[in-house]
Amino acid sequence: MTERVADSFEDWLRTRVPPRGLRGKAAAVLEILLSQPRRASFESAAELAQVAGVNVATVTRTAQALGFAGWPALQQELRARYLSSLSAGQVAAEHHGNGSPSSRSLRRDLDSLALLNRRLDEGVLLTIAEAVAAAGRTVIVADGSYAAVGLALAHNARLAGYPVAAVTNGDAELANAVAALGAGDVLVAISFWRLYESTVLAANVARSRGVRVFALTDAASPALAEAAEEVVMVPAEGEAFFPSLTAGMAVAQALVTQLAAVDPARTGASIEAAEAMWTRFGLLHRRPATPTPPSPPSA
Repeated sequence: MTERVADSFEDWLRTRVPPRGLRGKAAAVLEILLSQPRRASFESAAELAQVAGVNVATVTRTAQALGFAGWPALQQELRARYLSSLSAGQVAAEHHGNGSPSSRSLRRDLDSLALLNRRLDEGVLLTIAEAVAAAGRTVIVADGSYAAVGLALAHNARLAGYPVAAVTNGDAELANAVAALGAGDVLVAISFWRLYESTVLAANVARSRGVRVFALTDAASPALAEAAEEVVMVPAEGEAFFPSLTAGMAVAQALVTQLAAVDPARTGASIEAAEAMWTRFGLLHRRPATPTPPSPPSA
């Protein structure tokens, strides 16, 4: 890592240390995390314990002292922060293993979904869904490849009957969208791998205007976390040089499903109205009826 990125990583990790600090064996584990971020990002708790000269239980207790449920939760964020410090080529170089690239990618996505299923707080999704349902308007900020997650979420939320728009086309559009938000509205920031400065600015400006801000990300930047009421941690590590969108799409689908359940009557009426308009516009391809086979000739 560059010196600047290393300093940022160290600053973040040290802010997690309790006021009284870590002592003895836990301090040894912390030193490994600070001095060998790549090793900490990829090795198991047992391997890390061996390097630090401690047992696995000490690694777990250290992770808990830093505010995480255990080593897997801490490692997920360590890895996300480590990968965000690398260039696209460096990220690609980090991934190698058995099998074809496509099979490795599928396995990684399956692992990410399993991890997401174990750790996702459904109460947080309910909070976000209820906020969107109560808001006069909701803006979803998503850029780069993960704009796809924001577009899918906004499209389905509108179909469910709520005024939700995704901003994916640059800073001018984002500035105008944030300017139109006010108290009680909602902004959802979606960011994986690297965080755009405009996303951080939008979240903080929106929060200052009384907007409820939520974030979907794989590594909670302090600047974004401070502006957000809730942060949903989403595993996004891919097998190539770009983040995987699979878990992010799963969260978007779970969130809009929760939103549709807030007011089923409203969602039902919205879907019926959309269906009627689809028919009027002739949007959907309809398979022609299968012709009736001719009757056999009479004897």
